[in-house]
Amino acid sequence: MSEHVKDAGHVKDTAHAASAAYPVGLRLAGRRVVVLGGGQVAQRRLPALIAAGADVLLVSPSATPSVEAMAEAGELRWERRGYRDGDFAAAWYALISTDDPEVNAAASAEAEARRVWCVRSDDAEAASAWTPATGRSEGVTVAVLTGRDPRRSAAVRDAIIEGLRDGTLPAPHHRARTTGVALVGGGPGDPDLITVRGRRLLAEADVVIADRLGPRDLLDELPPHVEVIDAAKIPYGRFMAQEAINAALIEHASAGKAVVRLKGGDPFVFGRGMEEAAALAEQGIPCTVVPGISSSISVPGAVGIPVTHRGVAQEFTVVSGHVAPDDERSTVDWAALAKLRGTLVVLMGVENSGAIAAALVRAGRPADTPVAVVQEGTTAAQRRVDATLGTLGETVTAEGVRPPAVIVIGDVVALGSGTSR
Repeated sequence: MSEHVKDAGHVKDTAHAASAAYPVGLRLAGRRVVVLGGGQVAQRRLPALIAAGADVLLVSPSATPSVEAMAEAGELRWERRGYRDGDFAAAWYALISTDDPEVNAAASAEAEARRVWCVRSDDAEAASAWTPATGRSEGVTVAVLTGRDPRRSAAVRDAIIEGLRDGTLPAPHHRARTTGVALVGGGPGDPDLITVRGRRLLAEADVVIADRLGPRDLLDELPPHVEVIDAAKIPYGRFMAQEAINAALIEHASAGKAVVRLKGGDPFVFGRGMEEAAALAEQGIPCTVVPGISSSISVPGAVGIPVTHRGVAQEFTVVSGHVAPDDERSTVDWAALAKLRGTLVVLMGVENSGAIAAALVRAGRPADTPVAVVQEGTTAAQRRVDATLGTLGETVTAEGVRPPAVIVIGDVVALGSGTSR
């Protein structure tokens, strides 16, 4: 039978109380926190304490390289010694994580005597506080405690955070939202490669103006009330003029709606993102830029091609190939690019691939330089076509390669030959 005690007219079950915890958020900014031990536990816990603004004192004869780097950066004060009685004199909170049980017990006893909340990594039952599994999403901190099952705590935490981030867990803002436009880079095409912030903004949008090259599968997840506007600029076909896109952004944002401009790749890498941001700024409309994973590095990576590799390529260059080298509108110095020894990545260059290859060969890049063309990279339709600079034009034609495709030129292509995601 559980022990019962009477306190102020109430009967308490101490066995139950010993296994329960009262959740609370500690405001540690400017307050002393003492951490004993500089190992892996401290390495995991210190960043959150530092982010909370705590005055962290680390007491440990040694530390992991990551913890040592925090001390060298001035994020905490490190006394290179063992624990001494009195270390918790000015502390508000303590983390005990040494590998010596006797030291941990002595330090825990001091914390108890000084009424300092104390977490012990070696013996949760002997601690006066437990560390929950925590996660954060746009100003919301989720903390989960499940008693003696930390893996379940982490799983519950992850499920809640994921739901908040992707909008599957309804948690609407009850205060007025700041309307405006978010220029969201959707990544190379795979819907899993959009950033967490981009996915959350999509879930909160009233209007989405989407490119063809954006992660189209994400549009199916939008609630029925969200208006989706097709701003596809399809090569060789219909297109929506940039001026019309700007006007649509301004119109909907001015109506008080939360607008997401969903673009492929990154908004500022050949994405006309700055043109749209400037048009919004002229109208005084708030604009948030959410970077995206550029296809210039992610698509080669998806087929096993690193754009840089030690001993092979120490630099990579990204250029647009939508204007042919002999076109008077071209601002690319193809002759200079031919002299580089690193990797050359060409976006929007399928139509002019033959002319681009010829210009590079004429300027001195060897005709046998390996080339890979990756069509619709990171999507289910992804395919890779290999060639050399000397055969690129005819290979693209023979294989029927169509945009969107990324052209990778350089010796790194051979490193990823035949590799796929």
